[in-house]
Amino acid sequence: MIKILGFAGSLRRDSYNRALLRAAQKLAPADVEVEIFDIGSFPLFNEDMENPLPPVVAAFKEKIVQADAVLMVTPEYNYSISGVLKNAIDWASRPYGSNSFDGKAVAIMGASMGTIGTARAQYHLRQVCVFLNAHVLNKPEIMVSVAADKFRDGELVDEKTGHKVREQLVALVAWERQLRKS
Repeated sequence: MIKILGFAGSLRRDSYNRALLRAAQKLAPADVEVEIFDIGSFPLFNEDMENPLPPVVAAFKEKIVQADAVLMVTPEYNYSISGVLKNAIDWASRPYGSNSFDGKAVAIMGASMGTIGTARAQYHLRQVCVFLNAHVLNKPEIMVSVAADKFRDGELVDEKTGHKVREQLVALVAWERQLRKS
């Protein structure tokens, strides 16, 4: 069983990105478990709080370490990733020397109301992952555009998007296995 830890950088209850993450959980292949972690209760990152870490942050870091791979689902705010997502990443990569993402296989996806999906946010997130030494899957990319047409009542209803989500999960598993061999 391959374990993927997924989290979404949106706090909105009816978030398309949270719905996309739930869809990934449902569409995962039989040998894959996608566990969802809610990052919404994290305090703002503050080095003064690193020792000891807030319990929710310590649990998140441990879940990342125990996971075979990570799935980050990002909205796009002001041409970049959300503060909520950046905050969670900052916590998980700290304190210095205990970066939970180090060497992890990572996949990125996102949904937005715009016509280019979350392209700019995903490219910024890839830049952050370079510093984290996280190994981001290159393809398939999932940038869900005009999200209101693809979700209904909190569920993904667009078959083509669902197919791409499953395709990305299969590719992430293969990527994780390849990284583990090397």
